[in-house]
Amino acid sequence: MKLVRRAAVRATAAASATAALVALAVAGPLGLGTAAADVPPDHALFLPEPALRGANDFSCKPTADKPNPVVLVHGFGATASENWYFFAPHLAAQGYCVFAKTYGQDARYPSRGGVQPMERSAAELAAFVDEVLAATGAKKVDIVGHSEGAIMPRWYLKFGGGSKKVEHFVGWAGPNHGTDIWGITELRALVPGWDTYMGAYCGPCPQFMPGSDFLTKLNAGDETPGSTHYTVIVTKYDEIVTPYQTSFLEGAENLVLQEVDPMNWAGHASMAADALTFDLTLKALQAHAH
Repeated sequence: MKLVRRAAVRATAAASATAALVALAVAGPLGLGTAAADVPPDHALFLPEPALRGANDFSCKPTADKPNPVVLVHGFGATASENWYFFAPHLAAQGYCVFAKTYGQDARYPSRGGVQPMERSAAELAAFVDEVLAATGAKKVDIVGHSEGAIMPRWYLKFGGGSKKVEHFVGWAGPNHGTDIWGITELRALVPGWDTYMGAYCGPCPQFMPGSDFLTKLNAGDETPGSTHYTVIVTKYDEIVTPYQTSFLEGAENLVLQEVDPMNWAGHASMAADALTFDLTLKALQAHAH
């Protein structure tokens, strides 16, 4: 009986923690909540997902000064049309061919993305990049990712041949060395089998934890492999990826918003609508451009 109770407690603790993470994600990457009055009319809080303005024109051809299509990779629990609602049209207005898809979906969480194990999502990304390259005739793409989208593509770059196909990778607030969000890592240490129980509800959640098998393999050796140029952009007011320095990569250009502008108040989610984040990203995409 005690063993059954302990198992139930472990499952309940892991499920509750995962539910909190999923609830945070479902609240929207821009912190818009779920109230109808808060949601722009073409936001993807329902199925089918609406088209993302400025993105996925497969007839778009890169120009000489912007030769690389830009693939946008959303965060955990988000969708392409939510996460990139502001940045995709902004990027397209600068003359880029912009592409994005909602990856890592699970039928248990309708209209949510990024909830499958990240190795599986990385395979989706690899196929999408190949599709973009074939359609545009470009030799390489650039990738911009937010949150999970700033770490999952690293698996593709390191283990999926992506470093040969990606010139610039710009990551916003990725949990590259794990996150101690709300002290979850301490709870994890107290609950045997935590990762197994959590992973049953949320594929990437155990992978975000410091010391996970995923992170250990991903960060072994060179953190920025190949000829790809890596840029990391973070905010010291990040309330999800904590401490914010966990995002930094050895070999990358690591930028803190508040070191550029001390009056910048962007948090984890609101980077998706932050003008300084946009500006630094555009500069990174132009650096070392061929």
